Amino acid sequence: MLLLRVSRLNNPVRYFIADIHLADNEPASGYINITAGFLSFLDTLPDNCELYILGDLFDYWVGDDVKTNLHYQIAQALQALSKRNIRKYFVHGNRDFLLGKKYAQQCEMTLLPEINCLSNQGKNIIFLHGDLLCIDDHQYQNFRKVMHNKWLQKLFLFLPLFIRLKIAAKLRKKSSQHNQLKSENIMDVNQQAVIEMMVKHNADIMVHGHTHKPAVHHFQIEGNTATRAVLGAWHDGVTYIKQAENSNTLELYNHSFK
Repeated sequence: MLLLRVSRLNNPVRYFIADIHLADNEPASGYINITAGFLSFLDTLPDNCELYILGDLFDYWVGDDVKTNLHYQIAQALQALSKRNIRKYFVHGNRDFLLGKKYAQQCEMTLLPEINCLSNQGKNIIFLHGDLLCIDDHQYQNFRKVMHNKWLQKLFLFLPLFIRLKIAAKLRKKSSQHNQLKSENIMDVNQQAVIEMMVKHNADIMVHGHTHKPAVHHFQIEGNTATRAVLGAWHDGVTYIKQAENSNTLELYNHSFK
């Protein structure tokens, strides 16, 4: 398990997002256009900030060699942020864990390990996609272990595109069917797993997505107050967490698309 630890003397405004689930086949007119909402959100970011994308930017990803209008549009939008000195960082999610260096370079964003830690004002902030914490869902964890096998990933990426797309569609359908049969508690994070990870990495604050349950939780770890901030999905609107400059205060924002 990898860990990136970064400490800076001057900490900029940070934005955390996850679970945007961009897709070429968004619903027809009359429904929310997530892509338009995401592009509008990028335009509102202030200069000189940092943007952390904690996985599932795309609803699925079958290889950097796939070139769609959506992929190009998003890459251009993220790349344009560099002109405003906005630094972008990406943590893989369970839907886009195959997003590679080539596409990241097109976006001018930095790929990060699955677990990362930022030091700020004497506090450690740990951030990740969040699926690692859902340990009660044994079926998913077994599936995740298989899908993150590097040799299997390389073999998959060698397959013709039409086969990769068929496999991805089949897996998404199967996952949706299985999730309908699972309880909400099983698919949520395990609190003990949260505490153990925060203790292991000496973290005071955790930020993650994946569960689609936006909230800020406060609890005790060894007599000290800890915070877990959870990002929501973008199915119903914009959701992000903002950390003010040189501050450990996290604010969760949720609002509908305009």
